[in-house]
Amino acid sequence: MSDPIQIRPATPADFDAWLPLWDAYNAFYGRSGETALSRDITHITWARFFDAYEPMHAMVAERNGQLLGIVHFLYHRHTTMAAPTCYLQDLYTLDTERGKGVGRALIEGVYARARADGLERVYWQTHETNQTAMKLYDQVADRSGFVVYRKAL
Repeated sequence: MSDPIQIRPATPADFDAWLPLWDAYNAFYGRSGETALSRDITHITWARFFDAYEPMHAMVAERNGQLLGIVHFLYHRHTTMAAPTCYLQDLYTLDTERGKGVGRALIEGVYARARADGLERVYWQTHETNQTAMKLYDQVADRSGFVVYRKAL
């Protein structure tokens, strides 16, 4: 039997193990090569996780000292609720760990943290082609039916 997965907040010492997962996550969504996310943005994002004035958070999934996955989420105000809401922005697990409960554990970790912080809702979006992830998401959350629109400025 394998050792259990531990879900914990990321620490500054995790950067070197977090970075390959972050890069793989971005590559999955087509942000690599010429369209890669700049290292400046990566370092700004990482710093925000440890800035008490930022509503951004990061957790990692770990087994035997190896990071298996990452999740990033942020809290923000909402016009229809008194408490802030939680947006789960990034979720990624190593290819070798897919289907082994890592993604579910990370999502459940966000639920637990948001609940402990007094939030009433966690939500996220995924690309319509991410069918593998959607099989999990359909088990752990309800589809809202909303469609996302955006405009680059």
